[in-house]
Amino acid sequence: MNTELLGIIATYAITLLIAIPLGIYLAKVFAGEKVWTDFLKPLEKVIYKLSGINSNEEMNWKQHMKALITINLLWLVYGFFVLIFQHKLPLNPDGNLGMSPDLSFNTVISFVVNCNLQHYSGETGLTYFTQQFVIMFLQFVSAATGIAAAVVLFKAFRDKTTTQLGNFWVFFIKSITRLLLPLSIVIAIVLAFNGIPTSYEGKDQFISMEGDTVNVSRGPVAAMVAIKHLGTNGGGWFGVNSAHPLENPNYITYMVEMIAQVIIPIAMIFAFGWFIRRKKMAYVIFGIMTLGMFLLLVPTVISEVRGNPAIEKMGISQATGAMEGKEIRFGTIGTAYWSTVTTIISTGSVNSMHDSTMPLTGMLQMLAMMMNCFYGGCGVGLLNYFVFIIIAVFISGLMVGRTPEFLGHKVEAREVKIASIIALLHPFIILVGTALAAYTITYYPDANWAVKPSSWLNNPGFHGFSEMLYENTSAAANNGSGFEGLGDNNMFWNVVTGFILILGRFLPIIGPVAIAGLLGAKKYIPESNGTLKTDTLTFGVMTFVVIVIITALAFFPALTLGPLAEYFTLAKS
Repeated sequence: MNTELLGIIATYAITLLIAIPLGIYLAKVFAGEKVWTDFLKPLEKVIYKLSGINSNEEMNWKQHMKALITINLLWLVYGFFVLIFQHKLPLNPDGNLGMSPDLSFNTVISFVVNCNLQHYSGETGLTYFTQQFVIMFLQFVSAATGIAAAVVLFKAFRDKTTTQLGNFWVFFIKSITRLLLPLSIVIAIVLAFNGIPTSYEGKDQFISMEGDTVNVSRGPVAAMVAIKHLGTNGGGWFGVNSAHPLENPNYITYMVEMIAQVIIPIAMIFAFGWFIRRKKMAYVIFGIMTLGMFLLLVPTVISEVRGNPAIEKMGISQATGAMEGKEIRFGTIGTAYWSTVTTIISTGSVNSMHDSTMPLTGMLQMLAMMMNCFYGGCGVGLLNYFVFIIIAVFISGLMVGRTPEFLGHKVEAREVKIASIIALLHPFIILVGTALAAYTITYYPDANWAVKPSSWLNNPGFHGFSEMLYENTSAAANNGSGFEGLGDNNMFWNVVTGFILILGRFLPIIGPVAIAGLLGAKKYIPESNGTLKTDTLTFGVMTFVVIVIITALAFFPALTLGPLAEYFTLAKS
């Protein structure tokens, strides 16, 4: 246990050592300052020229959002048809079939929105062609989309008053050429040298010790695993994701994959502070987000290390903790750290089966996605946190009897309304989706229109409710992990989560960017003795309290019906 604990401490420490200077580097890149990667400018100019982009054109926030939505719609249409007809395309050595329209609809939306909710198994559901030219492609561009949107917020607060917020295409291209692509290459090389497959050959075959013939899937796995974590995507090449021995073979790959999925979310916090020349604000935001992470991580570790009370009553030793659904090569603590990090950010990759975790762990995983703003995904984590900053500024202004201000700009009714709508949208789509699932499971008609329970829920009790709640939460948070006891590859879940994915991605991007654009255009008000300072620990704690209260009010009843009821039932038995 001590070795496992030291392992996650070392992993997080290395993450910070990389993320903080990376954030400073990103601030310089997006500010147009001189950096060592400027040798890539000729490549970027070629891309701009071929794409017809005027890199010197300034955009307001509406033009940014128009560009973002338009290009994402194009990717959605492209991916939808390629996935349906993948069996007719090259690089399919295993002869995998094309997807059904409803599964293709869900899959392409999931990867366009950086969620990577997988209602298919990678080995059989996709070909090498679609893994690379749809899935991996979308993992790059969806991450770059979130980063580009966050930089619009950066630009709005760098100057005192402005409507000129840079160029979306420049931010987007630089996110790939200066960040995602070079780091992915480095990570993929490390993973490949540690045993993750990197080939285009089909299934390998061997005879097991029991004498059975076993077919083992492979392919260019290392490249996908690199960008799936770096871009906080999370989609697995294999069905069991990073619990698979060929996707995450040892503790070195565990550390590399863990570090990769956290460095950009943390780096964007420091990039924001350095970009707007308010370093103290970056430290406050980072501190509050880190506090939130540890308040989720510590109980998760305790819950998993203690093990299952029902097994304990049977007199069975649980010296290594609750090991059901976990890999021995990572251990209980390493798994707890992964499950916390993967849910506070939007990676959603797994190195264990979340459906097998203890009830309190499952609740904490859901809480991480319900709050959805501690580090978060590439760029969007900061956008989500910004919504709560605006609400906290408004409440604080009411408490002291002053017009709310943020960084020298008055926060008025329009901005507060947008922030409130976005804050309430998240619980709305989760709870409505869960209610619809609970209704459908009870009143599901068969072919003769006779009402019977649906076949996609294998756990009819409290845990079954948790599975439905988790699926909707994961979709709304653009996370992608799941309680996989739920049968999710069917028309109901493919369509319902597909629409939740869209709403949970684009409105929480448009809302904060709109607020930033509106505030940036307002007259700058110099700070005075009565100005509410938003880069202090006191305001940071205020923002944290707002996040906790809104989450508790929205989700506590649902959590009571699911994981909490399961916990008390298990403890009583």
